[in-house]
Amino acid sequence: MKLLSIAKIRHYWHYFKMDTPLFLLIIILSGFGLVVLYSASASSIQTIYKQVFHFVLAISAMLVIAQIPPYQLRRLSPYLMLFGIFLLILVLVFGSSSGGAQRWLNLGFIRFQPSEIMKVIVPIAIASILSEKTLPPKPLPIFLSIVAIILIVILIAKQPDLGTSLLIGASGFYVLFFSGIHVQILKNNWLNFALISSIITSGAYVTWSYLLMDYQKKRILTLIDPSSNPLGSGYHILQSKIAIGSGGLVGKGLEQGSQSQLNFLPEHATDFIFAVIAEELGFIGVIFLFILYGLIIYRLLVISFQSEDNFSKLLGASLTLIFFTYIFVNIGMVSGLLPVVGVPLPLISYGGSSLITLMSSFGIVMAIRKHKTPRYLQN
Repeated sequence: MKLLSIAKIRHYWHYFKMDTPLFLLIIILSGFGLVVLYSASASSIQTIYKQVFHFVLAISAMLVIAQIPPYQLRRLSPYLMLFGIFLLILVLVFGSSSGGAQRWLNLGFIRFQPSEIMKVIVPIAIASILSEKTLPPKPLPIFLSIVAIILIVILIAKQPDLGTSLLIGASGFYVLFFSGIHVQILKNNWLNFALISSIITSGAYVTWSYLLMDYQKKRILTLIDPSSNPLGSGYHILQSKIAIGSGGLVGKGLEQGSQSQLNFLPEHATDFIFAVIAEELGFIGVIFLFILYGLIIYRLLVISFQSEDNFSKLLGASLTLIFFTYIFVNIGMVSGLLPVVGVPLPLISYGGSSLITLMSSFGIVMAIRKHKTPRYLQN
């Protein structure tokens, strides 16, 4: 009887197209995140209930998306891209504002941020454009990809949301990177290097002088010297560094961190939750977190590189690198190595929309693992 029940469970599990190692790693890391969040939110059970609800929604989204064959996503990619751009334009015209930013669409029963879904749509669309022919891609697909990426970055930056726009832009360029493009404007390598360096330097100057707002410049200057304004713009980074440094090897223990429990550490349940881990669980807790992240990234890469077609390879590898980027940016931000841009720590920070987007990307990778690509679409 027990063997029959186990066989039924295996049958349904296979039917749902879930990759067991990846799913288990996600559940373990999410459970670890709930424990840390409970401590960071001052033992607020309501916060945990809400986050569990977010996880249920996110896992449901992952389950649904895992049933969609990747070649269907490839066919739908132009419509997804147009739909995403349409939503970004709606945000600029009719979007609701909060904290000086106009980033949300209010439908009455729900308010959501269209830039979140672009984190998934952009890699799908760019991978579709670049995988139409053999790799590395020809100049025309590269040009179309760059134009699409720049357009979306501009629309999101105008909300304004520079951090998200840069991350989404990076997600598109990751696909270009994995496609094997070779940037060579001039035939001489040294002249080519000099020209590209000049373009990057000029772009940085124009961005600093004409595109960045005052608060964005202040974040960059604060990164260089946070002690110049310890009670103002440098407060976040200084308190975060104190929390990280005070954790030592084994930490102070759950609910024992002075910086988080006494509210010295701002946003300790969301963007700065890594500082809570370092303070309360110490170096050992941080290493445990890194091991879980490393195993998830390894599994994602294995699935991506074992896929049968270029589209799946490009999409899976770019989604993996995006996941790594969010980890790197958040920890770099909290550690004072990068400017504060408001990027949550994946599967750990409190929040719903970013979690659903992340789980959706995991669902896409699971679909790559479980669905076979038709022979006529393999390239």
